[in-house]
Amino acid sequence: MKDTDKLISSVGNEGGKVRSDCRITLEIKDSGGLVVDLTSKVKSMYGDRMEALTREVLSFFGIPHAHVRIVDSGSLDLVLAARLEAAVKMIRPDETREYLPPLLQENRYPSRRDAFRFSRLYLPGNTPALMLNAGIHKPDGIILDLEDSVAPDKKEEARYLVRNALRQVNFYGAERMVRINPLPAGLGDLAVVIPHNVHMILVPKAEDPADLRLIDETNRKILKEHDREQEVFLMPIIETALGVERAYDLATAVPSVVAMAIGLEDLTADLGVARTAEGTESFYARTRLVNACKAAGIQPIDSVFSDVSDMEGLEANALRSRALGFEGMGCIHPRQIRVIRKAFSPTPEEIEKASRIMEAFREAREKGLGVVALGSKMIDPPVVKRAERIMRLAEETGSLPGKE
Repeated sequence: MKDTDKLISSVGNEGGKVRSDCRITLEIKDSGGLVVDLTSKVKSMYGDRMEALTREVLSFFGIPHAHVRIVDSGSLDLVLAARLEAAVKMIRPDETREYLPPLLQENRYPSRRDAFRFSRLYLPGNTPALMLNAGIHKPDGIILDLEDSVAPDKKEEARYLVRNALRQVNFYGAERMVRINPLPAGLGDLAVVIPHNVHMILVPKAEDPADLRLIDETNRKILKEHDREQEVFLMPIIETALGVERAYDLATAVPSVVAMAIGLEDLTADLGVARTAEGTESFYARTRLVNACKAAGIQPIDSVFSDVSDMEGLEANALRSRALGFEGMGCIHPRQIRVIRKAFSPTPEEIEKASRIMEAFREAREKGLGVVALGSKMIDPPVVKRAERIMRLAEETGSLPGKE
């Protein structure tokens, strides 16, 4: 909320179920200094610290006179600072300065094009309580979402919270992902989050390869302006009938596209059909996406499974997904991660067969043979390549015999 005549703004969240957040009302005045009115159950322990941070942030933005009302629900410094910055910029939309907390050393690691993306955990970008410890569940990727999970009137303030989370929340090695809003709003998201070691941008409702080229160009420009040489990967999400028909064009739009996902809730709505557990209604779309990804040499990633209480249904869905050629799924609750990871990991039978193929390949090379045989069967190069991938999967997922 903003009242430009009175220079008042309100941001954040409060209420009985709100945790690790705060509600801030900022009123900028012409005189009277800074007055901080704090309501918090932990005021006796952390009140002085919170007031000092509030004064520091407002001083950074050149605000000497203001009345700040804070209703705190256990917010950390990164949350309070993000909420204060959002409150300032709602009143001063032309403010370009950023109050940046330090980037944790633990968050400086890179990603790679062929990283395994079995599970990617969606987290609402305006709900800090769900972000703070997500990394301990060991998903392959953590998605800070600025799109569907954020209310329209909260999207601007969510950007600063996501930015601060990228800098201050320990991701424990998970790939650092942000789902932006559809263009043109998504370009504003990029401006805020790209400089902070984002590994991958998820592009919702992808239909036009030109949008991916624009996003890639924007990312590179932002990185250059901040003297960063890393590459930011893209994962378009196919969520419409038109997107399905353009799957290969999207998959090959720019080299930074390394994976492509399908979003079945929006897709089935676009098709005018109900989403079912069996997935018959989406079989064509899913197989077309898999084929486009394999032809383009990128990873196909399946949709989320929305029933977080049905672990048996999740396992069955994940196994069907893997059988179609998908290489991972989205998840909306940490309890889904283990089930998904197990479903996409090699089975003992696959590992044993791949091991025998690799041993036969090694022996053939040592003997200078031009062909590889396993028993009475000839082993073609694609079979060897698949065996190599299975053994790599087994190594990285701890599926090899004797390893956890």
